[in-house]
Amino acid sequence: MSATSASSAQFPCVDWLFLDLNSYFASVEQQLNPALRGKPVAVVPVDSDTTCAIAASHEAKKYGIKTGTNIGEARRRCPDLITVMAGHDMYVEFHHEIIKEVERHFPVQDICSIDEMACKLDPPRRPLDAATSLAKRIKQGLRDRIGECITCSIGLAPNRFLAKVASDMQKPDGLVALLPEELPGRLLEMELSDLCGIGRRMEPRLHACGIRTMAELWAADRETLHRAWGGVVGDRFWHGLHGGPTEEEVPPTRRTIGHSHVLAPELRTPPAAGVVARRLMLKAASRLRRMKYHAGHMHLSVRVEHGPRFEAQARFEESADSIVLSRVLAELWQQVMSQARWQRVKKVSVTLFNLVADSTPRQLELFTPAAELAAKEQRENLSRILDDINQLHGRDSVVIGFTPDTVRTFSGTKIAFTRIPDREEFQE
Repeated sequence: MSATSASSAQFPCVDWLFLDLNSYFASVEQQLNPALRGKPVAVVPVDSDTTCAIAASHEAKKYGIKTGTNIGEARRRCPDLITVMAGHDMYVEFHHEIIKEVERHFPVQDICSIDEMACKLDPPRRPLDAATSLAKRIKQGLRDRIGECITCSIGLAPNRFLAKVASDMQKPDGLVALLPEELPGRLLEMELSDLCGIGRRMEPRLHACGIRTMAELWAADRETLHRAWGGVVGDRFWHGLHGGPTEEEVPPTRRTIGHSHVLAPELRTPPAAGVVARRLMLKAASRLRRMKYHAGHMHLSVRVEHGPRFEAQARFEESADSIVLSRVLAELWQQVMSQARWQRVKKVSVTLFNLVADSTPRQLELFTPAAELAAKEQRENLSRILDDINQLHGRDSVVIGFTPDTVRTFSGTKIAFTRIPDREEFQE
C-alpha cells in the first residue's frame, strides 16, 4: 500500500462543504423582529388566507406547515400562526452578509440559491476533522456576526451532490458527513424523493426501470440511470450518487427576462390587473437595459381567478425601449383578455425572449429613415434616464402610464428558487 492510500485510509477525507440555511426567510424575519422568535411564523406573498406560505419557521414546521401550504389550512393546523409579508430586499441583503461571513473562514465556490452555497475544500481542509472544524467555525460565525436566529445545516462529502444530500439529513442546525468509504451507508435510510433531482415526474420513470428503493437505486448500473433520465443527466447522477467527480457546471446563457405576480384580491379586476402587467413589463425592460440586452419577443400569460390560463405572444424588431415594449404589451393584453372574456385575474406573467447582447453586431434596416433611427435611440436613452432616476431616488419614483401610488403595493422584487436578484433590481 502506498503512503498516500495509507494516509487516506487512516484519515478519512471529504472534498466539498455544502451549506443550507435553515428556514431562511422566516429566520431573517425572526432575526429582525425579536417578537417573532420562538413562535410559528409563515412568510407570505400577500395578506390573504387563500395564498400559500413561501417559507415557514422551525416552530411552524412542527405543525406540518411548509413552503406551499395554504394559509387557511395552516391556520387550522396552528391557530397561533403569525403571517409576515415577505421582505425580499432584506433577504438579499442578509444573503450578501452571510456570504461575507462564510468567506471569512473559506472561499465560496458556488452560490447555488439564495439560501445555499458550496465550498470546494483545499488539501489542508479535506481531512474530516479539519472539515468538521471549519463547518463549526462557520456555524458559530453566523450566530455571532449575522444573528442568533440564522442557523444552517452543513453537509460534507466527496462531491457537491452528496454534500447537498448530507446537508438535508439533519435539520435544523445539522452537520453530517458522507464518507466515500462508508457509502452507501446512511443513503439507504432515505426515500428516492429525498434526493435532489428525483421529483414527482422522475420517480415513476425510475419505477419503470425497476427502481423503487434507495438500495435498488444504489445497485443500478450507469446505463440504467442513463435510460431512466433519457440522457447524460442519468450518467452524471450515477457518478454523483457513487461519490465520483461530477462535471463543473457551465454558467447558463441568458435566454429570458421576465416577472410574474399573484394578485391580491383588490388587484384582480381587469383594469387593475392591466396596471400590474404593465408594471411587470417595465421592470423586465429595466433589467433588460441594465444587463445590456435587447429583446425581440414578448410573451404574456394570464391565469383567471376561477379558470385556466390564457396567453399571447408577439415578435418585433429588437428593442430595449419601454415605450415600444409598452405598445406591444397593450396589444397582447387586449388579445389575452378577449380570450379570457375579461374575467377577474389571479396571476400575470410577462417574459421577454430572443435576447441579443448590446455588444452583438446587428444588421440595420437599409431603408429606415435617419430620423426614425434617431427617434429610436432617443427613446432608449430616455428609458435609461428613467432607470437612473429610480436607482437614485427609489423604486417607482418615475413610471410610465400610471401613478406610482398605484403600484407600490406589488412592484417589489421577488426571489425565485433559481435566481437571486441583484441589489439594483429592488429599485427597478
